[in-house]
Amino acid sequence: MSGRRIPAPPGAFLKWAAAACVLTLSGTASAQEQPEPTVTLVEAVERALQVSPLMVQQQGAVQMASSSERVALGAFIPSLSFSTGGSFSSQTRFNPTTNTTATGSSESYNARLSSSVDLFTGFRRGAQLRQARAETDAAEAAVVEQRFNVALQAKTQFFDVLRNDDLVRISEERIQQAEQSLQAAVLRMNAGSATLSDSLRAHLELNQARQQLLAAQNGRRAATYALGATIGYQGPVGARVEAPLAPSPLALSDEELFALVLEQSPTVQTAQANVRSSEAGVGASRSQWYPNVNLSGGYTWNNQEFSLNQGNTSWSTGISLSYPIFNGFSREDANERASIGLRVSRAQLDDVQRLARVNLDRVLNDLRLAEQQIVLTEEALRVAQEDLRVVTSRYTLGAATILDQITSQLAVTQANIDVIAARYDYQIARAELEALVGREL
Repeated sequence: MSGRRIPAPPGAFLKWAAAACVLTLSGTASAQEQPEPTVTLVEAVERALQVSPLMVQQQGAVQMASSSERVALGAFIPSLSFSTGGSFSSQTRFNPTTNTTATGSSESYNARLSSSVDLFTGFRRGAQLRQARAETDAAEAAVVEQRFNVALQAKTQFFDVLRNDDLVRISEERIQQAEQSLQAAVLRMNAGSATLSDSLRAHLELNQARQQLLAAQNGRRAATYALGATIGYQGPVGARVEAPLAPSPLALSDEELFALVLEQSPTVQTAQANVRSSEAGVGASRSQWYPNVNLSGGYTWNNQEFSLNQGNTSWSTGISLSYPIFNGFSREDANERASIGLRVSRAQLDDVQRLARVNLDRVLNDLRLAEQQIVLTEEALRVAQEDLRVVTSRYTLGAATILDQITSQLAVTQANIDVIAARYDYQIARAELEALVGREL
């Protein structure tokens, strides 16, 4: 046999081409339809903290405050500087004896090591150090506050995705119930035990259920994209629950929570640090009323040649005192501004504590209300489901109207929605409580 390839018949070629197109299209569709990623609540919070620009900003503020604190501490350490240099110059002179012009050059080298330290600054350095440390404490408290705010936002969006998942499920159940009602109405109408109005009303309920499903799916899509943006993902992200979300008792009593929020909540700690910073600022402004005493010294080396073997050395030391007798009332102005800043900081601290107490009382009430609503809505759901079962049986027997059945179905749907709202309202209220207190509960 020869090695010549036998040409395929046209029909076989067309089938092969069609199969190749189908495989290509299916591969492209599978590449485009990627599964939606999901995250747990812990993962959502961790990723939100990593990508939040506000967290980066607050962490940068802590670094800058720490750098300022280091500068304030460095004011107690003597400064030390070193300088060196060299110079070259040419010289031209006329010799009248020989009636000639002579040229030459000269060079010189020098080095100096100097140091100075403030012996007394009117307690300004100590006040500035206390102020810098208070600003560092305020920045660190602001980081804690921002961390819980970002966590609260991530949790809220996570629960929003779960809420919309449940709403989609409820809408699908409503469609199933509406389809069953429409089928029963058509069967009864064909049997002559129902009118055309029954099937029309059932069809209308099915149409409204489908509209509700579209709205729920649209809400879920928006929620997944919002969660994805919060955790730094380009696209929708679903929520995954590893354990049932159920109410659990708080680890602290109401009295302990009130005491905790008034002393250790991030907002209160920030305000307290601002008060300490303002108090130190007042001390720094008062330092201008005291004299400033400075001690300085230096060691100098000079030589006409680039060599360390020879040369002239000298040293110097000195102490100086300076006191501004009159500086255009700038001392009085600085002291007045610092005093006003202190009063404002103290007023802000009082306001923050009052507001923290009000917010804690509100969040605790929301939490207790959500707990009670969970119990009541779950009981209402059981009652509505039992009523639907009875009405469905009565409608099958011809003892109830289609309107009764649709009304019972809507009651079940609304009861399901109320249960979902109560459950996730509880979770969000608990997240708000943790953000307010500044710790996990």
